[in-house]
Amino acid sequence: MTTDNGGVTVLGLGDMGSAIAQVFVERGHPTTVWNRTASRSAPLVESGATAAATAAEAVAANTLVVVCLLDGPAVDEVLGSLDGAVAGKVLVNLTSGSPAQGRANERWAHEQGAAYLDGKIMGDPPYVGTPNIMFPFSGSRDAFQAHEPVLRELGTISYHGEDAGLAAVEFMAQVAVSYELLIGFLHTLKLVQAEGVDVAEFAGRIADSIAVHPPLLASMGKAVKNGDHGPDLGSLNVQAALMDDMISHRDSLGVDAVRMREVKELMDRRIAEGHGDQGFSSLFELLAK
Repeated sequence: MTTDNGGVTVLGLGDMGSAIAQVFVERGHPTTVWNRTASRSAPLVESGATAAATAAEAVAANTLVVVCLLDGPAVDEVLGSLDGAVAGKVLVNLTSGSPAQGRANERWAHEQGAAYLDGKIMGDPPYVGTPNIMFPFSGSRDAFQAHEPVLRELGTISYHGEDAGLAAVEFMAQVAVSYELLIGFLHTLKLVQAEGVDVAEFAGRIADSIAVHPPLLASMGKAVKNGDHGPDLGSLNVQAALMDDMISHRDSLGVDAVRMREVKELMDRRIAEGHGDQGFSSLFELLAK
């Protein structure tokens, strides 16, 4: 597979799609844009892009076609209007969606004679074109390698394999870790505030102490992969001794303790199975069941 003259088509000009198209224009790529609401094209045309009247016309202009729409149904609708227009093209779908959607889109693209890359966006529009936004990709390895220099202009990119669903797996897992961390953090702020402690000052201290977590997370990932669970935060026998106090403290202040009860239950079960000498990572073995 070979690249064309560096031209790019962008379908979808919401805040993110417009930022992506603007970067391509600024970096000197002939850029064709299309949006259902045609007026969204005007600022990009002023910057040097070419507006197409239809999605099919936009696709015809370039080999590399970037799709950045609101959601999966919008992608289905637009792709449905492109039957027969995408043969020989490389479709790069940056719309949020599930692994199953990525794989379904890849099947459709192959039926149409197109190569497919599924991509996800981890960052906000102002950071497009900088290293501070991440784009995981998966799907056609040949397509990724051929167009990697152009895609790299969008931000920090990574390739996760030929299974088109893997970019969505990465994206959804990364977002899930953030939400799990942040909702726990908010519950803890409620606890701290209920005890009369300055939540802003406490948050500053947590921001400093959380620096120990990256090596811990990496070591726990290895432990889960290998099934070799050392006493990462100390043995479960020692950790479990904290849990009743953690739970009763929260209950006394009316602060949510669901997560703490879950941790206690898992620790107690793991210890009962004879693994009290292992660490927190070993709770994974119960989740897998």
